[in-house]
Amino acid sequence: MKTRRQFIATTALAFIGLQRYSSSAQASRTIQPFGPLVSDPRRVLDLPKGFSYRILSKAGDPMADGFKVPGKPDGMAAFPTGDGKIVLVRNHELSLAETGSGPFENDHQFPEGTDSSLSHDPGKGGNKPHLGGTSNLVFDPETGETVSQHLSLTGTDRNCAGGPMPWGSWITCEEPEDLTSERGLNHGWCFEVKASATPGLQKAVALKALGRFRHEAVALDPATGILYITEDRTDGLLYRFIPAEKNNLTAGKLQALAIVGTPKADLRNYDASGNLVAERAEMKATWIDMEDVEAPKDDLRIRGHDAGAARFARGEGIHHTPDGIFICCTDGGPSRHGQLFRLRPSGEVDTPDTLDLFLQSEKEDILTNGDNLCPAPWGGLVICEDIIDDSFAEKCHIQCVTPDGKVFSIAANAKDKSEFAGCCFSGDGKWLFVNMQAHGLTLAITGPWEKA
Repeated sequence: MKTRRQFIATTALAFIGLQRYSSSAQASRTIQPFGPLVSDPRRVLDLPKGFSYRILSKAGDPMADGFKVPGKPDGMAAFPTGDGKIVLVRNHELSLAETGSGPFENDHQFPEGTDSSLSHDPGKGGNKPHLGGTSNLVFDPETGETVSQHLSLTGTDRNCAGGPMPWGSWITCEEPEDLTSERGLNHGWCFEVKASATPGLQKAVALKALGRFRHEAVALDPATGILYITEDRTDGLLYRFIPAEKNNLTAGKLQALAIVGTPKADLRNYDASGNLVAERAEMKATWIDMEDVEAPKDDLRIRGHDAGAARFARGEGIHHTPDGIFICCTDGGPSRHGQLFRLRPSGEVDTPDTLDLFLQSEKEDILTNGDNLCPAPWGGLVICEDIIDDSFAEKCHIQCVTPDGKVFSIAANAKDKSEFAGCCFSGDGKWLFVNMQAHGLTLAITGPWEKA
């Protein structure tokens, strides 16, 4: 992968009124290094001239293990194999009620011969198993074709996003509506899935030290081994997990971010008349120890805020880059169009970190309701949109935010306004993989990325 360009430095510490941009200033954020998007005659994906896509997988397709490709693909990551192939580990945001979209011919019953002990929530006697989980897709970058697919995790609830680990596994996160299933089994956990190309279900083991809440995504700082975790709620917190042993996520300390000098800071910028956080204004951040992290009452965020932790507006995608950890907050800002925060860890557990609001989308911006994100090979971030209000935008896009805060479009959903998810690149930067969730599609995009 090409070396990522250095992101620009930002301004001094402040907690001041939001610096509004005029419509013309907002418009100046928009650039077109790839040119305008061209309408797709197949009505799948609009791309710039010179780019193309391939449909790698569709919900309901048969897989190598005899199961079906589950529906609602969401967060995803790409892992290299030893023979030049790529394994995509992909979440499926399915709840117990979403029968018809699960991996089994009869979603109310495990297929004969399936080891139900591998499932986190198999139901009683294999009846009504939970349908969320992950699947692995093996891709050949030379031919641009799918080699095989298989189910890798099952029995979980609404697997939304997660994050890749440098040792070759994916942390998948549950984001349940209700943290307790109708059978009384707890959900709201993270699970580790190996990026295996060989078919076979992996045993679902909850990483309970990472807490029980509506997890969205995780990002590992490889230098320290600290894991950063988002929470998809309008009053959610930003967490970090300090492992007792580096690269071991089974034991350690869970903490929530707080702003130095501003206990219970509200970073959502919902109230346009209130004390708002300015773009690029740096804040010092510290961390509060969390107790009773398995949270039987689903109150972890409430207890954390009461102790002084800052609130974020639906923390979603999070990713580590050479210039810090970037976090999408889907509906932050007075217009609810979304925010992009940057956290720069100090490198020392007891030394305050630095947080800034890198970009806040307004009505005039082309970036709306950012969700999953990943670093771009040319520098900057690729961001999937998930439009939360039909009046906000005509289509969902895959956007790029450059190191200096400019925004351009890579692709648009040519079918409808349903969300993109799971953006990630191959190691050589040639292929961009993404999911169109509502249509159950996994796609690979390629083209003259060097224009960026």
